[in-house]
Amino acid sequence: MPRTHSYELTVDWTGAGDAGTINYRAYGRDHEISAPGLPPIPGTADPMFRGDPTRWNPEQLLVASLSQCHLLSYLSLCARGGVVVTGYVDNPVGTMEETPDGGGHFTEVVLRPQVTVAAEDQVEKATALHETAHQLCFIANSVSFPVRNEPVILVATTEAAD
Repeated sequence: MPRTHSYELTVDWTGAGDAGTINYRAYGRDHEISAPGLPPIPGTADPMFRGDPTRWNPEQLLVASLSQCHLLSYLSLCARGGVVVTGYVDNPVGTMEETPDGGGHFTEVVLRPQVTVAAEDQVEKATALHETAHQLCFIANSVSFPVRNEPVILVATTEAAD
C-alpha cells in the first residue's frame, strides 16, 4: 500500500494596508509563508505584477522546488550508488507564458546542475543518475510542463600541499 504524506503550512497575507483590495493598485502583494518550527518565507508577487523584488514570488519558489527535489533525489542515488559528490550547484531557469485572459502557465523549467565528483571513473554513472533522479523527483512528477536537465559533471582536483 502506498504511503501518503501531508504538508501543512500557513500563507498569511500582510499587504492589506488601510484599504484592502479597493482597487488593483491599492493593496500590497506581500505575504508570509510559515510552518511550525521553520523560519518564515517572505513572499510577494512577481515584480511584473506589482510585487516587492526583495521577496520570493511563487514562480521562483516553484523553480526552486523542482531544483531542490532533483538535488535531493540525485544525492540519494549517488550515495547509494557509489558516486562521491563533493559539490553541487544548480542555476535553473523557468519560463512562464502569460495568456490573454490574465492567467499563464510555465512552458518549461531547465535544471542546470554542475556536479563535482571525487574521481574520473564516476563521471559516466554520475551523468546517468540525473535521468533516474528526474524520474523519481516528486515535484517533477507533479507538474504538467517539461522539466529538462542539462547537467555538467566535473572531477574534483586535489592540489599538492607545499
